[in-house]
Order: sequence, then C-alpha cells, then structure tokens
Amino acid sequence: MSRIGRAPIEVPPQVIVNVKDSEVAVKGPKGMLIRRVNPDMSVSVEGNKLTVSRPSDAKAHRALHGLTRSLLANMVEGVTKGYERNLEVSGVGYRAEKDGTSLVLRVGFTHPVVIKPKPGINFDIDAKNVGIKVSGIDKELVGQTAAEIRHIRPPDAYKGKGIRYAGEKIKLKPGKAGKAVGGGKTK
Repeated sequence: MSRIGRAPIEVPPQVIVNVKDSEVAVKGPKGMLIRRVNPDMSVSVEGNKLTVSRPSDAKAHRALHGLTRSLLANMVEGVTKGYERNLEVSGVGYRAEKDGTSLVLRVGFTHPVVIKPKPGINFDIDAKNVGIKVSGIDKELVGQTAAEIRHIRPPDAYKGKGIRYAGEKIKLKPGKAGKAVGGGKTK
C-alpha cells in the first residue's frame, strides 16, 4: 500500500469535514474548501481522523490513493493555518505597490502591471516595496498566483533583475568578457 495514502489525516477539533458521494467539504476557522475526488477512492471520517482507501492495487489506483490523501491533507491545513508564498522584486526602479486589493508592479515596462486577486487570495507588500506575500487557504491557488506574478518578469540570467521566489538562488551567466588576449588579428 501507499505509505502516503495509508496515513490518516488528523482533523483538528475546530475543523468540520463532510463527505457526500465523491465530494469532500472542509470547513475551518479560515474558510471553506470543496473538492471532488475520484469516485474510485473512498473517503471516510472516523472521529477526528480522515482516511482514504482504494479499491485495488492497480497502478492508477495506487497513484490516485496518495494524491487524494495529499490533496485532502492540504485542504485541512489550509482552513486551519492557511498558505503563503513570498516573492522578491529586485532591480533598479523595480517595485511593487498595493492599490486597494490589487497588486501594481513596476518592473521595467512602459506601463505598470496591475494584478487583480482571485477570490480567496490576498496580497501584502513589505515596507520597502520589494517583497510580495501571496496568501490564501487553497494551496494550489496560492502557488498558481505566485507563479503567474513571477512569470511577468522572471529573473534575468545576467544581472538577476526581476521577480523571484524568496530564497531562490539565481545562477548568473558571466556575460561578455571582451576579446581574448593575443587571439585577435593584428594590422
């Protein structure tokens, strides 16, 4: 059996889990998430434990078993703690601002780039206008939103300017070194 799929999910006391057919609803202090799971997987709630089981040892069922368990565990964690992804804006004149709930990026284009948050997503900017925090209860949505923001101006390979994840290391290319000494033609 799958080690991940076999592990039960601890449900905190403030979280309510409802399973109806192949739809799982998780409600907690930060909000509510609903997900349809594969109808082959059976999800059950016993006391404060949520378990996922599979009908057979077929390769597809083994893969779905661990996936379903991980998605449900992420839902439980999201409605209790929430998720966040931090981005950094680096470059001369590059900055991020907040306009109401929208995020405004000034990253070297002729115009500012305005990003409206999807439902359930919040943007926060640090005091220096170079750090962006994307937060929400849905792990997939937080990660996708952060990836879309990074895609607007990915880090440059030569100077490192652009939007990167916090702590991301960029391997810079050396750039032009000029003509090699003694290798050029002489007149």
